Amino acid sequence: MRSILHMDLDSFFVSVEVIKNPSLKGKPVIVGGTAERGIVASCSYEARKFGIHSAMATTMAKRLCPDAIFLHGSYHDYADYSKRVTDIIAERVPVLEKSSIDEFYIDLTGMDTFFGSFSLAQEIRNLIRTETGLPISFGLSTNKTVAKIATSEAKPDGYLQVPAGEEKAFLAKLHVTKIPGVGEKTYPKLKEMGIEMVSQLQELAIDDLAEKFGEFGVVLWNKANGIDENPVVPYTDRKSISSENTFEKDVTDADYLETFVVSLIEQLAFKMRKENFLTSCVFIKMRFSNFETVSKQVSLDYTASDNVLIGKAKTLLASMNPDKRAVRLIGVGFSNLIHGQQQIDLFNDTENNIKLYQALDAINKKFGNKTVHRAKTINTGNREFNPFNGREIQ
Repeated sequence: MRSILHMDLDSFFVSVEVIKNPSLKGKPVIVGGTAERGIVASCSYEARKFGIHSAMATTMAKRLCPDAIFLHGSYHDYADYSKRVTDIIAERVPVLEKSSIDEFYIDLTGMDTFFGSFSLAQEIRNLIRTETGLPISFGLSTNKTVAKIATSEAKPDGYLQVPAGEEKAFLAKLHVTKIPGVGEKTYPKLKEMGIEMVSQLQELAIDDLAEKFGEFGVVLWNKANGIDENPVVPYTDRKSISSENTFEKDVTDADYLETFVVSLIEQLAFKMRKENFLTSCVFIKMRFSNFETVSKQVSLDYTASDNVLIGKAKTLLASMNPDKRAVRLIGVGFSNLIHGQQQIDLFNDTENNIKLYQALDAINKKFGNKTVHRAKTINTGNREFNPFNGREIQ
């Protein structure tokens, strides 16, 4: 019988800000931009009482709670605290999956024989709270879905175990929106079917859900019934991601080089978001026709936004070849990677931009990378080398 632990730092960004400034404790605090521009990256439970939630426009949050305290936030501090928590967990468990900057899955299967999975989970939680000062909740059950939902039910700063055999009964009393993946699109359809509670979903035939929702219907039925065979994927601390290309003929066209770099940035940024990474460093490598090679890099606030990364890369590129020498090879990469939420530019982007990128990412995940991309990058396909590995829309 599997034993899967899910741990989630409560209102992580806000919790870090409270540690830095204890006077914020108990107040409606919002991290992410300003009251005039930006999105809510994180908010305190005091702010949530007003209906504020992550990814909401800060202008709306200000209307809902005029007394809210808005903080731009510091991803460097959040990355540091995330690493401290990760190290504490990694030293004490056999298999760890870090799914985001503040969320962890742990496979404790077999630990009951030696220590006790629930006791170990409590020990880790207490250690994190003592050594970092951060509140953290956990759920323990036989699979990832039930453990994650149990964590949600245990919040804030609590814990809950759902023993083997009790998964279905535990889920039955919950609202369908508690199931991961049931959101703005799926819930209205379920509501039209008269489905509000998980217990009602459990009573449906799996074939009926498959007919209504396709493959996701099968996934939905399994989750509602507490079935999830997905493994905990071991955590790897990836440091960088890059891509480069040697041209068949040396290139002197500055516009084409810029377009090519934009294309590479698009692909790498999509891959980064897909794997839940953020970067704080962009670098470009350029090799000239005489094989002389130069590299430059620039630092920035942690992001996975195409717009931000492309802007930095263009500036960097313009400074690397002022004499427009023939270029044999061009490469682009991101370093100083950390796990982060799949929000685009966490502190500066708009709610509409985030929804746009989420939609584009969903299309590219389903039909292949570069199914949808900037019109500017279409022309790179006219050269000898085509950097696109998906279909192009022209």
